[in-house]
Amino acid sequence: MKFVLFGHTINSSRASVADNLLALLKARGDEVTDELTPDVDMVISLGGDGTFLKAAEKVGASGIPIVGINTGHLGFLADVSTDEMGDFWDCIHKGHYEVRSRSVLHTEVFQPKHVHTDPIVLHALNEVAVTKHDSASMISIRAFVNGELLTTYRSDGLLVCTPTGSTAYSLSAGGPIIHPQSDVMLLTAVAPHSLNMRPIIISDDKEIELVVDSRSGHFLVAADGQSANFDAGTRLVLRKASYRINVVKQTGNTWFRTLQKKMNWGI
Repeated sequence: MKFVLFGHTINSSRASVADNLLALLKARGDEVTDELTPDVDMVISLGGDGTFLKAAEKVGASGIPIVGINTGHLGFLADVSTDEMGDFWDCIHKGHYEVRSRSVLHTEVFQPKHVHTDPIVLHALNEVAVTKHDSASMISIRAFVNGELLTTYRSDGLLVCTPTGSTAYSLSAGGPIIHPQSDVMLLTAVAPHSLNMRPIIISDDKEIELVVDSRSGHFLVAADGQSANFDAGTRLVLRKASYRINVVKQTGNTWFRTLQKKMNWGI
């Protein structure tokens, strides 16, 4: 089989894991390449969920499945521990694994000072976060669903999430946990000015439009943690992307089991 190994800057402990992984692959006659070509069987993400998100950005619409080897705490995406690598690779070669697809957010950013240029396009497996630029004052976000006004959020920010992203930033902001195969999107306000501004779930065949105003004149947009600064008056249009990200999972290692471990339920 042919693999691409993806990870952050290697520290000493992760270098040891990488060496062990490469030895495992070599012993099984596998090929490791640096290029993401169509004949690659899988991408290996070595790190945590953050590394996995960056790998997903690289994979994009290619459809190549990603397997996450976790070198830190248990992750929702990278959930194969370093102790399980040997057994898991035996399962890979025997075909004893599952590939589960995850929806992706497609976002177009229209800037008021660049009305005659193409919008900036962003993709996110977890969430797109619209947040204030500084700690001085909240921002105002008019949210529309299929052209109809939903509400105006006055808050530190707003998260538009996939089901995968419901267990990331949104969870810490009080959002619900959503099963990753659900066909929905989630809007969660960050520190809203009004306590009756609750998270809302909508079907993912809808289009969300956000128009952002800020006293400072600027705000931040982050797609899976990769952020950029934009001027007040910028408009964002979000919808489900035309492609999905394929995630390799161990057979029998269900999302519910990962959820129990991550949330310490039953401890």
